[in-house]
Amino acid sequence: MTNEELFEKIQSKFGEYIVEHDTFRNELSVTIKKEKLHEFMQFLHDDSELKFDYLVMMTAVDFPKREERFDLVYELRSIPHKMIMRVKTRTKEDEAVDSVCDIWHSANWDERETYDMFGIKFNNHPDLRRILMPEDWEGYPLRKDYPLKGKPEDDVWLDKHLPEGQIKKPRHTRMP
Repeated sequence: MTNEELFEKIQSKFGEYIVEHDTFRNELSVTIKKEKLHEFMQFLHDDSELKFDYLVMMTAVDFPKREERFDLVYELRSIPHKMIMRVKTRTKEDEAVDSVCDIWHSANWDERETYDMFGIKFNNHPDLRRILMPEDWEGYPLRKDYPLKGKPEDDVWLDKHLPEGQIKKPRHTRMP
């Protein structure tokens, strides 16, 4: 199936929910409204002509000046049909997105990492909690408004939880 045929099939079922689409280096990218994300992903997974059976990865991109601040990006592969596709959806800072863990179990850790690093919540996730940062960490390190060298108050956490001498000071430097 060509990318044009793939998009026609998708458009015939979800046309009014498609925000944009593009093909680059023979990979189709489709941005879908988040209200239909789960249904859209289920269709891509279950349809016998598509059979996107492998979620390669899922992550987010932060656009802090945009109303829908985050793009969630899913890279999918159909191993039986040798197709690659990228699915995107947009969400505001305080809105949750439906989990796709029930479709691809591998989404569990990707969604947890996205929650941990960006603060994006997922509805119906079986175990949504931090995976990289400690549970009592404040903030989301991959947001573009998070300071590059961390926040000064992060030092308090580090001093509290890490053994003496494990961190070389000064961690935070100010520009003159």
